Amino acid sequence: MIQCKDIVKIYKTGEIETTILKSVSFQVKEGEFVAIIGPSGSGKSTLMNILGTLDVPTSGDYFLDGKNVAKYSDDELADIRKNKIGFVFQSFNLLPRATALRNVCLPLVYAGLDRNEREERGKEALSRAGLGAEHYHHYTNQLSGGQMQRVAIARALVNRPSIILADEPTGNLDTKTGEIVMETFQELNFQQGHTIVLITHERDIAEYADRIITVRDGSIVEDRKNTRKKIGIAGVDDRQKI
Repeated sequence: MIQCKDIVKIYKTGEIETTILKSVSFQVKEGEFVAIIGPSGSGKSTLMNILGTLDVPTSGDYFLDGKNVAKYSDDELADIRKNKIGFVFQSFNLLPRATALRNVCLPLVYAGLDRNEREERGKEALSRAGLGAEHYHHYTNQLSGGQMQRVAIARALVNRPSIILADEPTGNLDTKTGEIVMETFQELNFQQGHTIVLITHERDIAEYADRIITVRDGSIVEDRKNTRKKIGIAGVDDRQKI
């Protein structure tokens, strides 16, 4: 599904060049859950931006579903983001004056779906993300941090993307809530078949994935399979409370 070949990213400031990524190559198969881990400044966020087509490599090739999107125009990249990729960020990026359901349905407005279909798909996405129906019409300031992150996950799911990219999704959460959110990602991958690529600097969070790629100084220094933590530590009722 994803194939990066000799990806290089160089930023220029005047005559100064800074190399962020150095000939990065790896693949992600359909249905994998991959964590990319590294310290601040390692290049992992730049790599995530390229995977999400928010940025393009200076050189090298990025194949998505067999197509070299590194050479696509801005409009073509926007179409990929709209149809193939769901994003989950550390900051939830939710509209404060909108309900959970409306936040999730918003991308479908731009997709041109009618209201009934938007709401049906929005509720389906919220259910798959583990948020109880009693919270669908709550405003975001009435939700806990964990609930808000599950709304953000549902928003990433609502367009039915083939890939979910999560950038430090537990960074604003306490340890227990972070565990619950990571179990949600595991369920989306293991039980629902979503391909997930997660960026983190926390080893404990990376351990939830079934493969861990370590990035340091712009290069991949380790790519290993992982015996991941078991899902289902918390029950559904517990998830709704956090």
